[in-house]
Amino acid sequence: MKNLLRAALTAVVCLSLVFSCTALADSQPVTDQVVNVFNWEDYIAPEVLTIFEEETGIHVNYMCFTTNEDMIVQVEANPGAFDLCFPSDYIIQRMIAKDMLAEINFDNVPNAIQTMDHLLNPSYDPENKYSIPYMWGTVGILYDASRLPEPDRSWSILWDEQYQSSIFMMDSIRDSFGVTLKYLGQSVNCTDIPSLFAARDRLIDQKQLGVVKAYQVDETKDKMVAGEGLLAVMWSGDAMYAIDLNENLDYFVPREGSNVWVDGAVIPKTTKNKENAEKFINFLCRPDIAAMNWNYIWYSTPNKGAIAIIESEYEYDYTSNHVLNPSDETLATCEFFQDISDDFLSVYEALWMDVKNTK
Repeated sequence: MKNLLRAALTAVVCLSLVFSCTALADSQPVTDQVVNVFNWEDYIAPEVLTIFEEETGIHVNYMCFTTNEDMIVQVEANPGAFDLCFPSDYIIQRMIAKDMLAEINFDNVPNAIQTMDHLLNPSYDPENKYSIPYMWGTVGILYDASRLPEPDRSWSILWDEQYQSSIFMMDSIRDSFGVTLKYLGQSVNCTDIPSLFAARDRLIDQKQLGVVKAYQVDETKDKMVAGEGLLAVMWSGDAMYAIDLNENLDYFVPREGSNVWVDGAVIPKTTKNKENAEKFINFLCRPDIAAMNWNYIWYSTPNKGAIAIIESEYEYDYTSNHVLNPSDETLATCEFFQDISDDFLSVYEALWMDVKNTK
């Protein structure tokens, strides 16, 4: 029911003038009473924007992007258009390397103290100068426990011939190569050419075995809810969405390890409203607001205070939920994606085309 209500609310909000998701706003006023926010689609509770505006008098000019790559292109092409963005970890690393980000004044973000310890000083922003975690999660396997009650908790299950046309793979270069590299005992950030070719060959083998039902992303969770697949490579938040709608579904991170990811709040150097951006970040880090966003988005919250509210006021057992709150042992096997050079990105892209073009 929560997801049905969320869908209905989103439809209403998207028709409103207050919460308009457009690629770029027609006008971006330069004033101390506005903050221009660039975020993923459907990635904030709409009432959060209303509360912030009511409490601060600062208008949120809210815009949306659909991929990290589109986001960074728009920020580079439109200097001054955005005060706050929410890229993923490896893109944060790229933006730091390209000198695109302003250092955050943490005196203006006291609520950042709520950030979970294991998300501090990450490899993509070693001193937490430029980013604050917004949401996080893992990549793993969503499966139908009613038909597969005791799965082999290994990436090797994705190559098991008995699951003919039953496995959804992710239509994502880094994710599909990442899980395959982990299966082969390599890092998700591998740039060893023979290892990349070996991963390509395993993905081609998988396709030729006939177990892959489809390569897709957003559609997969609904297809798994409908019982159209047995196994799916999926982000943990999408897995929680599906589990909430179908109690037969469950999720695990394979024993070989996986990707752990973070979407963070960053401030472009070209911002015209930096203090307002920091006020908005601080607001998002407030435990009651972080809990509200969790209740809408379903991804793991990085906010310690929010978890206490989720368990007390929302009466949800967050701590024992293995999807939202993976164990330290699981996290120890996971890695952040690192940004890779354009040369290696072209290698990944060429090898991925080999996989997609295989009959």
